Amino acid sequence: MPVSNPDSMPSSPTQDPVSDDPTDDQSSAPKQSVNRGFGPVLRNPRFLILWVGQIFSQLADKVYLVLMIALIAGHFQGENQPISGWVSAIMIAFTIPAVLFGSLAGVYIDRWSKKGVLVISNLVRGVLVLVIPSLIWLSQDQTLAFPVSWLPLWLRQWQSQVQDHFFVPLGFLILLTLTFVDSTITQFFAPAEQVTIPLIVKRRDLLSANSLFTTTMMAMTIIGFAIGDPLLEVAATLGKSLGLSWETGKSLVVALSYLLAGVILIFLRTGEKRKHYEKERPHVLEDIRDGIRYLNNNHRVRNALMQLVILFSIFAALSVLAVRLAETIPGLEAEQFGFLLACGGLGMALGAGILGTWGQQFRKNQLGLWGALGMAVSLVGLSFSTDSLWLTLLMTTLLGLCAAFVGVPMQTIIQSETPVDMRGKVFGLQNNAVNIALSLPLALAGIAETLVGLRPVLLTLAALGVLGGLFTRYIEEN
Repeated sequence: MPVSNPDSMPSSPTQDPVSDDPTDDQSSAPKQSVNRGFGPVLRNPRFLILWVGQIFSQLADKVYLVLMIALIAGHFQGENQPISGWVSAIMIAFTIPAVLFGSLAGVYIDRWSKKGVLVISNLVRGVLVLVIPSLIWLSQDQTLAFPVSWLPLWLRQWQSQVQDHFFVPLGFLILLTLTFVDSTITQFFAPAEQVTIPLIVKRRDLLSANSLFTTTMMAMTIIGFAIGDPLLEVAATLGKSLGLSWETGKSLVVALSYLLAGVILIFLRTGEKRKHYEKERPHVLEDIRDGIRYLNNNHRVRNALMQLVILFSIFAALSVLAVRLAETIPGLEAEQFGFLLACGGLGMALGAGILGTWGQQFRKNQLGLWGALGMAVSLVGLSFSTDSLWLTLLMTTLLGLCAAFVGVPMQTIIQSETPVDMRGKVFGLQNNAVNIALSLPLALAGIAETLVGLRPVLLTLAALGVLGGLFTRYIEEN
């Protein structure tokens, strides 16, 4: 028997202070949970616009990183020099804004037009990518000298052959700066996208909408990294036939994807009221404190957020451990760790698809608990399956599927339970917490695996998954 869904219960007739649109009217929701699937959201033209914009924007995000690697290999990597140091610097530049500006961006999302943020962020990122080839050309053969004393001790010893300074190509510093700016803009785009979904989708369809967004996100991660290099090579070849440099040809692919996303989102109608943004606001820090107080006072949203933090911590650790895991599996090389990540992404896409089709029949905390326990079982199985390639791939796919059963319902709880005027603050804090959760395991997982071995670390992650299930257990449905 299907379990009744609280999101389908009639809500108070209080009007949304931002949107007058009937899609946000929850009073028309049926009292009995219905297997609605993806049909209602796919028939919603406003959601389709946001979804298509998401596809092009996320594809550009993924191919952007591939473009950075291509530019580094073509201009800055020395002969017989590993590229990992250069790429690590790019990844750090991409990560720092997420930690620094996540909460701040969420506050401003409540103060600004969501549609405006979605459109402008994509257009600006597109322009930034367009100017990269020109800036690299202008800065070629130029370097900047920095005192060796600025380096940490271990790097200072590595640079001992240089007397007092170390030298960095100006073009690479430009790439770092543009990546930092691109990531900073992304910190505004991400919460604006999450806040927009409940403005244009009926509350009872939020689970399906989030499932479709999660499926798309994972698909773009797999597709973007899989086709990124071939796509850029084709673009470079076409660019050369038109008299363009290979850098310009490759950059055009990413830039046009961002620009196309921005143009598509111009046609999005969110039903926002101008007067909502014109009223006087408290200080930004006070808004951040309001968001923290709201999370302290609302255990449902707080526990859902904690579960998401644990989920992303586990996957961040696995992204590091995947290389070592691939190295231990017969028939797989260390550099083929992408197969494991792809299986995890495939599992998440399958799980999101299942939730979008049948998830309305179950309570969201019930789905989260099943997902958390399923992740724990998958991690235990993964720790004992390293002698079999197919069993490892199966466990990784199952892990991704169970992760979707955690992530999608928890995200839906946060969206549906948070008042409209608090969504930006809460999603900003969520992005901040999640990005910190992504950063710490990246630094610690490899060290822990070196010290205690792969299996104990995987079993520890399984215990962490069970802990996440306890948070889910206390999200009581009304």
